[in-house]
Amino acid sequence: MSINILSVGQCGFDHSSLARFLSRTLPARIEAAATSAECLQKLALGSYNLVLVNRIIDGDGSSGIDLVTQLCAHRECPPVMLVSNLPEAQAAAVAVGAVAGFGKSSIGDPDVARRLQTLLLPGRESSAGSQL
Repeated sequence: MSINILSVGQCGFDHSSLARFLSRTLPARIEAAATSAECLQKLALGSYNLVLVNRIIDGDGSSGIDLVTQLCAHRECPPVMLVSNLPEAQAAAVAVGAVAGFGKSSIGDPDVARRLQTLLLPGRESSAGSQL
């Protein structure tokens, strides 16, 4: 089973760190979108299991929360997570329909890995029983 993840608005360094973490955690293919417009185009053309959105979209400087709001308004959109260390930004994303995300400082954290596995690998129980 291959999982397709769209990573939106990360700078090159952060995208690389995130992609390494995700590929170690999941049988995943990670694709980048630099801007909100590129994200929407890729979602229209492809099939993704998860969309990870940076708080500030690196490619165009737009608000990741605005993009999360737009994405979550569509029923056919896959789960969306915000990538931000700021609790208030995470709360705002969840309030508009996102799944609880994580910050860049949590990349590599075993709890984040378990949460992603629980979300994206149905039927798989983590040893700690971690919930999103």
